[in-house]
Formats: sequence, structure tokens, C-alpha cells
Amino acid sequence: MTQWQILQGDALVGELSEYGCDQPFFLARFTPGPGWESVRALFEAWATYGPDPDGTRFVALVKPLQDLELTLAQVDGRQPPLRLFKDCMVRIDGSEARLRYWHSV
Repeated sequence: MTQWQILQGDALVGELSEYGCDQPFFLARFTPGPGWESVRALFEAWATYGPDPDGTRFVALVKPLQDLELTLAQVDGRQPPLRLFKDCMVRIDGSEARLRYWHSV
């Protein structure tokens, strides 16, 4: 399974280790990195996202995450990094994460 790093520039936010699939999501274990505390509150708010008929809550939660310009990079470096919340989406809830990407990696 694939190993990923969530990066903000060169700073390691955390690591994902895929262990399964629940289409359309890949399931992963999340390990926080040194940069996690600076983004933790935004990811925790995103993890609570639920029904949102007009999409306003989605935008309010995702826009600040997009503005961080985080990337998701495969540890083995075989593919170029993905831009979080542009090329892919990650929801982190404690030590569990769900990953979905929109182009082939």
C-alpha cells in the first residue's frame, strides 16, 4: 500500500499509510508530524462535516484548508505531489484518514 506525506512547503504535517479501500476512498492511518498542530483545528472542523444542503458549510471548511497550499506526496517519489483540496481530499479523524484523489497516481 502507498505511503504519503502531507507537506506545507518543506514542513511535514503528517504521514498517511494506506491499509484498505472503501470506494471511492482509500483508508489510511495518520501519524502527525511537526507541522500538525498549526493545522489541526482546521482538519478537526473538516472531520465534523455533515449534511450541508446549500454547500456553504463545505466552502467555509475547505477554503481555509485550500489556502494552506498543502501537498500530498508519495514517500517513494514515483508521482508528482498532489495539491490537497484541489487534486485530492483528505479527512483526518484522530489516527484514521480517508483519502480520495481525482486523477491517476
